[in-house]
Amino acid sequence: MRRVGKTAFAAALLLSWSASAEETSLTVPIIVPITGLLALEGTSQLNGANLAIAHAPPGLKIKTTTIDSGTAAEGGANALERVVGDKNVDFAVAPLFGTQVLAMLPVALENKMPILAPTGTGPVTEQGNPYMFRLYPHDAVSKAAHIRYVVEELKLKKAAILYNTTGYGQSGFKYMSEYLSKVGGEVVFSEGVELSAKEISATLAKLKAAKPDVVLIQMHSASIAMVIKQLAAAGIQIPVVGNTTIAMPATAALLQPSDLKGVCAESASWLEKGGSAATDRFLNDYVSKFGAMPDAYAIQQYDGLMMAFTAVKGGAKSPEDVRNYMATSEYQGVAMSYKSDGKGNLAHSAVIVCYDGSSLTPKLVKRYDNVAGF
Repeated sequence: MRRVGKTAFAAALLLSWSASAEETSLTVPIIVPITGLLALEGTSQLNGANLAIAHAPPGLKIKTTTIDSGTAAEGGANALERVVGDKNVDFAVAPLFGTQVLAMLPVALENKMPILAPTGTGPVTEQGNPYMFRLYPHDAVSKAAHIRYVVEELKLKKAAILYNTTGYGQSGFKYMSEYLSKVGGEVVFSEGVELSAKEISATLAKLKAAKPDVVLIQMHSASIAMVIKQLAAAGIQIPVVGNTTIAMPATAALLQPSDLKGVCAESASWLEKGGSAATDRFLNDYVSKFGAMPDAYAIQQYDGLMMAFTAVKGGAKSPEDVRNYMATSEYQGVAMSYKSDGKGNLAHSAVIVCYDGSSLTPKLVKRYDNVAGF
């Protein structure tokens, strides 16, 4: 099947195939943010995609190229505009940056093009688009785990919330605020921080004056590293529970172990050796290939792409075949079991990890499975 798009849209990985009796050929342009303020997250996504390609089922012949979507809202759309007219492009996985994903949804629907994205930003699966599939837990899921841990395990309810002013930051703020209210907590201070901000001493002074008993954060990697460092420098010794970016090895590497003492994070997944043969293979090959442990973006991207490869290997020959598989099938990945909830949300589990101040590697402290929000 060959398809020509009428409009450009953002994407992170595109697939098309031509089948023969012996093999299926796939073209895989990978469009991810690998420069700019989302470079750490985007590089992890790229690594996960590349490892999935290396682990693709026998019989799939894959050609790939990488296109940088940057961080501008139109970055992914501009990149895809250069490839969407290619007669071999029939399938797409979008960037982790929710702002770019939202821009691509109308065109995905118009062209009946299945898209996969490891993004938590809430609205991307709330537009009634049957071609959108989310590989990462919806913020409604991850923030439920986030707040349950704070309230049930830490016994804290008086929160300050810091978040980026991006769609991702605002989505997390929305759900954390709502969920905290439902369990009798309160937000005593909140403030949005621009992605480009480098210094927030005035914000931290106001936060300290509000006397919260916990600091909740929803930010991209560069921002959350900056906030954690400045909290430590200001001597603000309040428990911090952040989003998945502070659990990323690449983000932790920007800090000292002492900066991270008392910091926890929710994340989509956390893998340790010994869980299964598939987990050990993934971890061993990832570390060997990229020289670092994987984070949730790499893991979820890997699982999502392997699910798509399974659809093609199983006989999917068109975008509609892939859409049907993604919408109706259950797939066991290395991180979790994936199945659509009818809206394209495939991931329904989350974990909490915490740093003890002596290492840049956090420890798994709590796992939440089959989360449906509050």
